[in-house]
Amino acid sequence: MRNINDIKGEVNTITYDRNKIEEKVGSIYEAIVIMGKRAEQIDMEIRTELHNKLDEFATNNATLEEVFENREQIEISKYYERFPKATSIAIREWLDGDIYFRKVEK
Repeated sequence: MRNINDIKGEVNTITYDRNKIEEKVGSIYEAIVIMGKRAEQIDMEIRTELHNKLDEFATNNATLEEVFENREQIEISKYYERFPKATSIAIREWLDGDIYFRKVEK
């Protein structure tokens, strides 16, 4: 897993040049499938890391007051909510040429 601080991606919605997206594979649909699969991988990495960090602060016997006062978990969750979405990260990786893929010929 890579360093979470090295993640690059757009936080806001932007318009991408369709020609740049499809130039590596020749089809916008193939590019979308590749980026979609990479976005799923990124999402799983981030989700796993988030759950691991939240488990560090988990309590087995939580009363109602403790649930609302667990500031560490709230801060960690807010930190991860500010990250760009996995799709934005995958698009940025695709445009930067950081995604490895191979075509299986039929």
